[in-house]
Formats: sequence, structure tokens, C-alpha cells
Amino acid sequence: MGHKEHKEKAVKNVNCMVITVSDTRTEETDSSGKLIQSLLKENGHKIAHYKILKDVPVLIRDTVAGAVTDNYIHAIIINGGTGISKRDTTFEAVDSLLEKRLEGFGELFRYLSFQEIGSAAIMSRASAGVCRGKIIISIPGSESAVKLAMEKLILPELGHIIWEINR
Repeated sequence: MGHKEHKEKAVKNVNCMVITVSDTRTEETDSSGKLIQSLLKENGHKIAHYKILKDVPVLIRDTVAGAVTDNYIHAIIINGGTGISKRDTTFEAVDSLLEKRLEGFGELFRYLSFQEIGSAAIMSRASAGVCRGKIIISIPGSESAVKLAMEKLILPELGHIIWEINR
């Protein structure tokens, strides 16, 4: 079966958890989290849960570890905490949970980001992988990075990824 046939089997309505990692954002000021949710809904997906977490590794890890045990959630999309500052700990918290890594996600995100912002793209630690049958995607928290990741990578493949994980 070719790629085209696989994509035709893609799950149409994915139940997603959206997590914003930020020490300063609130539900009112979380424009990136709102953007992820609106793009998911526009594409027929559902928001199962939404949380804003402080950039504290154990909090991020425990929240994601709990989410992967929820049978209703298929995908976890995290924004924020993927840079290289001392407070950016999302990558370590999430990476420690992954059973399979989708290295191509981060590579492609950085390539597409490079086309938009130049060499600063090397500081992004966007990543994706699978844990307990769920896709976990971690992207930067800026609105432009969210828009890029959602439109170019996540939305075109989300349903296909869920189908692949579960077959």
C-alpha cells in the first residue's frame, strides 16, 4: 500500500490535548494555545483537554505521562519550552517518555523555520514521538512557529500518524 492509500485511511477526528508551557501566560494571554485549538477544530479535530503549565520538568512529565494513559486522548500537542534557555525544559521532560522518536519532525520544522527566520532556527528543539500509542508533538511557543508547525506538518499528517500508530 502506497503513501496515498495510507493517507486515505487517516483518522478524520483526532482527540487532542493541548498544553502550553509558560511561566507567564494565562488562558487570556495564551494566543499560541488558542491558535492550536482553533486550527485543530477548523480541521475537524476535538480538544479533549487544555492546560497551561509552568516550565517545571516534573510537572510537564507527570502531566504528559498521565495524558498517555487516557484512552480518549490520541494526540498531545505542546507549545513552549523548546528553546535553549535555562527555563526551557519541555524537550527533556517529553523526550524521556518517548518510545519512538519521529526525528524527521524536528528536522523538517527547523528547515521550514530556517526559511522564515534564518539561522536562529538551530536553537529550536521541536520534537515528536510516540508513547503508549499516542503521538506527542512539542513545538515552540511563538505564534509564528505554531502556525508554521500546524499548517505545514501537524495538520497534514495528524490523522495519518494516528492511523499508523494504531495499525
